[in-house]
Amino acid sequence: MPGTGKVGDGAPRASSPATPRPTRKTADWRKRLEITILSGPAIIVFVGFVIFPVILAAYYGFFRWKGYGPATDFVGWGNYLIIFADSAFHEVVLHNGIIVVLSLVFQLPIAIFLALLLNQKIRGRSLIRVLIFVPYIISEVIVGIGWGLMLQTNGAVNDLLAAVGLGTFRADWLSDPKIAIWSLMVIITWKYVGFAVILFLAGLQSIPEELFEAASIDGATYWQVQRHITLPLLGPTLRIWAFLSIIGSLQLFDLVFIIWGQYVASTAGTSTMATYMVANGRTSGNFGYGSAVAVVMFLISLVIALTYQRFVLRRDTAGALTERQK
Repeated sequence: MPGTGKVGDGAPRASSPATPRPTRKTADWRKRLEITILSGPAIIVFVGFVIFPVILAAYYGFFRWKGYGPATDFVGWGNYLIIFADSAFHEVVLHNGIIVVLSLVFQLPIAIFLALLLNQKIRGRSLIRVLIFVPYIISEVIVGIGWGLMLQTNGAVNDLLAAVGLGTFRADWLSDPKIAIWSLMVIITWKYVGFAVILFLAGLQSIPEELFEAASIDGATYWQVQRHITLPLLGPTLRIWAFLSIIGSLQLFDLVFIIWGQYVASTAGTSTMATYMVANGRTSGNFGYGSAVAVVMFLISLVIALTYQRFVLRRDTAGALTERQK
């Protein structure tokens, strides 16, 4: 019968309505909405605890402000002119630069050596990894107080030297300007080298084992393998660690403030930009000047970070892109 829609009866088959597909504009709108919902809380926290304080510090940097009440004593660029003309600020910038360089020089070879050693199959490897990483997770307050007590003139270090017959090497490890910076570097290396070791171990374990086997078949020695295979492939990890170490060294405050304090640090040659900011800002009751110092620290760190990413991390970040740049 006509209209029944049976196959072969000559009647046209009724077509089912097609499912509407979302347009490209609708898909883009949904994607943006998902990104906004998922990243919105993180953006709010970042703006509230990072961007807004920086803007507020920049605002107060133009005032002579006591830290309470409205900021009314406008000084313009006066605080910044004082900062750049102050020889004490030049000195702390130099100290930060020394700490940056010595942190890389001290920690890099030690961390690479320990990472290569712990990457081998040796007894107690897990325990050694834990012991190396433990100083990194210890609070800076505990580390500062402990090392401060041991390095005093009548502390454990000098007593140990005298007990083993090396009393001539007793020194004022914290107050002598010629020694204090080296004492600080020993403490920093002890505290943070564990983080570098764990980071390098993660990088070593990502290197394909087949490369080492092929090099062994070709007759390459252990040091040739490390030089031509391990270190080049570990390069991205080394550069990321160096970046973190540089930024951390520029912002160093807690260990110096706990061990030396804001006054001894300046005479011992271990003061940093952060301790200068606290001493001349909060302690002196001039929060406007301290805010200006904070802005200068931020700009110095930002310029160094952007320069490092532009010239050192450029190849690593370019390789991580998933879309072709137009």
